[in-house]
Amino acid sequence: MCNECTCSLEALKLNKEMILTKICQSGIVAVVRAKDAEQAVRIADACIEGGVPAIELTFTVPGAHHVIEELAKRYTPDQIILGAGTVMDPETARMAILSGAQYVVSPYFNLATVKLCNRYRTACMPGAMTIKEVIEAMEAGADIVKLFPGEAAGPQMVKAIRGPIPYAKLMPTGGVDIDNVAEWIRAGAVAVGAGSSLTAGAKTGDYAAITQMGREFVKRIQEARGQ
Repeated sequence: MCNECTCSLEALKLNKEMILTKICQSGIVAVVRAKDAEQAVRIADACIEGGVPAIELTFTVPGAHHVIEELAKRYTPDQIILGAGTVMDPETARMAILSGAQYVVSPYFNLATVKLCNRYRTACMPGAMTIKEVIEAMEAGADIVKLFPGEAAGPQMVKAIRGPIPYAKLMPTGGVDIDNVAEWIRAGAVAVGAGSSLTAGAKTGDYAAITQMGREFVKRIQEARGQ
């Protein structure tokens, strides 16, 4: 990696606590899945234009680490909160971090991945479904626990977990849409992950629809928070 690239990536690496604060303030993470790198970048562009700066570029996208590098160069730290999703193991997590990812999201709890993220002071959000899994992830040092799949339980699961564990930071993903996002937020989610319900316009090339949907998500989250 050239010195210029190294400097640009270092500039993008904000303090981990700052990244987490920005994600919670935004209230929404755009889960970007795409058929290729070009579509992924266009989805990210549309989300950011719509006021959704937190981008989770999933490793289901071909050449995902190159897309993360492209987005890291394309936007400043004030414009994007850049993360990697569908990270299944520590090797992929390290690749994502070296490419410029500021946080790592997994569909399940993998201790080695959480340890690696903590080693490099990178925010980590492993997936969990049960209270036992949530506690295990928190004990391992997870910063936010991704409640996944969200549609399997619904917003009432957030309330159920935060009853005995009010300090749990939960981010439901899967089943979050424009009609129920306010309910998730009111239930106590610190943020939500939105995939196809936000980015569906990409299938027909209607990226303006993604931008508009992003604005509507942000509006409803703010209303749910009383802002």
